[in-house]
Amino acid sequence: MKDITIIGAGPAGLTAAIYALRSGKSVLLLEAKTYGGQIVNTPEIDNYPAMPHVSGFEFAQKLYEQAASFGAEIFYEAASSIEDRGGIKVVKTTKNNSYESKAVIIATGAKNRPMGIDREEELIGHGVSYCATCDGMFFRRKDVAVFGGGNTAVEDALFLSQYCNKVYVIHRRDQFRADAADVEKLKARENVEFVLDSIVTKLLGDEKLGAVEVTNKKDGSKREINVAGLFVAIGQMPDNGAFANAVELDEKGYVSAGENCRTKTDGIYVAGDCRTKEVRQLTTAAADGAVAALAACANI
Repeated sequence: MKDITIIGAGPAGLTAAIYALRSGKSVLLLEAKTYGGQIVNTPEIDNYPAMPHVSGFEFAQKLYEQAASFGAEIFYEAASSIEDRGGIKVVKTTKNNSYESKAVIIATGAKNRPMGIDREEELIGHGVSYCATCDGMFFRRKDVAVFGGGNTAVEDALFLSQYCNKVYVIHRRDQFRADAADVEKLKARENVEFVLDSIVTKLLGDEKLGAVEVTNKKDGSKREINVAGLFVAIGQMPDNGAFANAVELDEKGYVSAGENCRTKTDGIYVAGDCRTKEVRQLTTAAADGAVAALAACANI
């Protein structure tokens, strides 16, 4: 039995592990995929203090190595439930294993939000992607589109514009939520075309994507754009349904907790993008990890 089980080995979970281990507690990290979370797909991080121009993969690797140097133990298993037995919490996984600890920190982050249109799932890997840095090179010298208007969408478009023939940026509004500096960089790229006040309404093509239908939200007009790839970046959503019996979730599925990272259940904490909060950034994920870990350590 460990002192603390941390569900998720992204920036919040790994930071929590570092703080807990430095406090002399034993820690088990459970990670469904790979350590680092979605930050590994970011080509360059410029907004983390004292670490300018570092890639997301490099940042995640350094964070993992730091946690491992203190003795962090990671099992690559997806948590399927949390059982509260008072002073003992039991985390069960999809591999039918159970792990006991005195406290649990949920740090599952968020996952990419799908468009919810016909053939989306069918064409994933055949033209539809949610990760430009993962799949962008498959579309070198081809026409592609990015759907979204936040930081991820703009970063994806900047990345793709270096390798693709043309990049269409489709956004449901006429203003971007992304950092103004990055938007200005994107506007300066000659091979980028903005398709604003519009959404993707249909995916066209036989066995692979050949075009997208775009509908203007203001006048209802439709347009077909020939592209080999569509990169979807319309936000994220939490995946906390498995823990609904142990913690309170809000209407969007985020774990309800304030800045102290405490849930309604004693001994269960939450950190990072999976909790209710206004700002979801790399710095706030790390801050949550520290807060949750110290709170857990103080109450064990």
